[in-house]
Amino acid sequence: MSKRGQGSAAPWLQAGRIGFVAVYGVTLLAALGWLFGNVREIGPESRAVVLRLGAEQRIQNAGLLLAWPRPFEQVLMLPSAGRVTERRVELLLRSEAAVKADHDVKLAGDATAGSGYLLTGDAGIVQLDVRVFYQVNEPYAFTRQGTHVETALDRLVERNAVQICASRDMDTILVARPELVGTDSQLAERRERLRGDLQHGINRSLAALKAAGTDLGIEVVRVDVQSALPQPAVNAFNSVLTASQLAEQEVAGARTDAARRLQEATQNADRTVQVAEAEARERLSRAQAGTATIVGLGQQDDPGLMLRLYRERVPAILSRAGSVTLVDPQDSGRLILDGPKP
Repeated sequence: MSKRGQGSAAPWLQAGRIGFVAVYGVTLLAALGWLFGNVREIGPESRAVVLRLGAEQRIQNAGLLLAWPRPFEQVLMLPSAGRVTERRVELLLRSEAAVKADHDVKLAGDATAGSGYLLTGDAGIVQLDVRVFYQVNEPYAFTRQGTHVETALDRLVERNAVQICASRDMDTILVARPELVGTDSQLAERRERLRGDLQHGINRSLAALKAAGTDLGIEVVRVDVQSALPQPAVNAFNSVLTASQLAEQEVAGARTDAARRLQEATQNADRTVQVAEAEARERLSRAQAGTATIVGLGQQDDPGLMLRLYRERVPAILSRAGSVTLVDPQDSGRLILDGPKP
C-alpha cells in the first residue's frame, strides 16, 4: 500500500516542482525587467528628465540612459534642444457646430455666428489659421507644467492674435484688395510683419509667465499665419474684384479706341495738309506761269513796246464783248449801266 501511494503522488510532486520553477523564472524575468526598466537608448531627437523620488535629479541628452527603476527614479521624455515642435491652434478655428450652421440655415444662431472670427481695427472680420513652432528651452519647467503647456500656449496665441488683429486694418492682415499692393508698398511690408509681431507677442507673454513663476519652458521660434474671410465676404470681394477688372478692361479698350481714333485723325490731318500744300504750290505755279509775260514786260523801260502790245491785244479783247461803251475819264458826269436782269 505504501509503495502504491508513493507512486501515485510522484506525478503531482513533479508537476508542482515544474510549476514552482516556472513561477520562479517568470518572477526572475519580471524582477530583471523592473530592475532595468529605466535603462534605455535616448535618440538624437529627444532628451530625458530623470526624477528621483519626485525631485528633479538630472537631464540626459542623446545616448545610453542608466536610471534606477520605478518608483525610485522616473524618466520623462522630452524633445531635444534643437528639435522644433509644431502646434496648430484649434481655438482660432471655426467649431464643427459653426461649420454645420453655415451650411444649414435652420442651425444658424447667435451662439455660433462669430465663432472663429476676429475683429480688425477697421470693424472687419477675419479668420486666422495659426501654426506655432516652438522649442523646449527649460526642461524642468516643461515637465512641471506637463499637459498644461499646449493648452496655455493656445490661450496665449489666441490672446495675442486678438490684440494684433484689433490694432490693424483688414488690408494689412490679408490681400482684401490686391490693387492696393501696387500703389502702397507699405501695406505689403506691414502684412509681412504680422507673423513677426505675433511671434514677439507670444514670447513676451511667455516671459511674463516666467517672471510670475509659471514658466512653460518653451520659446516660439516661428509662426505661420493663413488668413481668410467669411464665405459671404469672399463672394462680395470676388464680385467687387470682377467688377473692377471689367471696368479696367473697358477703360483699357476705350483708351485703345481713343488712341486709334487719334492716330487716324492725325493721319487725315497730315493728308489734308499735304494735299492743300500741293494744290497751293500748283496754283502758285500756274499764276506765276500766267503772269510771267506781264512781269517780264513790266520790267521793260520801252513805252513804245507797251503801246504796241496794247494795240495788238485790245482788239482781240474787244471782239469778245457784245457792246463797248467808252467813257471820258475827264467827264464829270455820271453813267448808269444796265445790269443783268434777275
